[in-house]
Amino acid sequence: GLDKLQAKLPNQYIDVGIAEQHAITLAAGLASEGMRPVAAIYSTFLQRAYDQIIHDVCIQNLPVFFCLDRAGIVGADGPTHQGMYDIAYLRCIPNMVIMAPKDEAELQSMIVTGVEHTSSPIAMRYPRGNGYGVPLMEEGWEPLEIGKGEILRTGDDVLIVAYGTMVYPGMQAAEILSEHGIEATVINARFVKPLDTELILPLAKKIGRVVTLEEGCVMGGFGSALAEALIDADILVPVKRFGVPDVLVDHAEPNESKTELGLTSHQIAERVLQAFFKQQVSAVV
Repeated sequence: GLDKLQAKLPNQYIDVGIAEQHAITLAAGLASEGMRPVAAIYSTFLQRAYDQIIHDVCIQNLPVFFCLDRAGIVGADGPTHQGMYDIAYLRCIPNMVIMAPKDEAELQSMIVTGVEHTSSPIAMRYPRGNGYGVPLMEEGWEPLEIGKGEILRTGDDVLIVAYGTMVYPGMQAAEILSEHGIEATVINARFVKPLDTELILPLAKKIGRVVTLEEGCVMGGFGSALAEALIDADILVPVKRFGVPDVLVDHAEPNESKTELGLTSHQIAERVLQAFFKQQVSAVV
């Protein structure tokens, strides 16, 4: 889709082919001279430029905006393109801000946020595939506040904290749980770094049961970030992390992969019932 941008803004577009390391070093050079580079690279192929992300961008704290396409399950693109690791491999780097939109309207807001954020590097992950069909902004192109999530639903029985593409399945799972008499608070985290601890931690302590949802590797991912924040704050509550386990996701339709990994809304609801409410009837239909 970047050919449309190239046609409209040819003087603001550089195609480096598959030279990802060069792309990031070039972006760092542009940023060091006061420009606002947007590095648009698949999640899985940004791995090739990991050294440049650290050495050329983050050590110098340069405002490069990383746009990570095909983050999460990619389906027909196959095993090499599965964008499972960007949350884990980026959040450990100092100076990096990391965000993910729940839908195409929030993606629009995050593009504005990324372009206007000039105090550090910033990354946005987004999936392959279609949006939800939600209305886009016609005006009021305001950036989001860095590190702030939002509450989408309230309930006292379980706290579901979802990141990016898992927000809508989290909301659907909460509706299913409500049919079983279990009311969930659902948070759209928006940011994994910085994490909105002011919002999340008091609710985790109050509710006492936490579920995290992400379309990426569980090891070192979003759920790990939240678990670490709870431990650091001495909030010792049970946490169930739902995401991609320590397996390689093979070629399949995305919905097939999500079913196999237990990440559909009905499976999430069932797993929450089994984890926290075993005394409840747990058959989700």
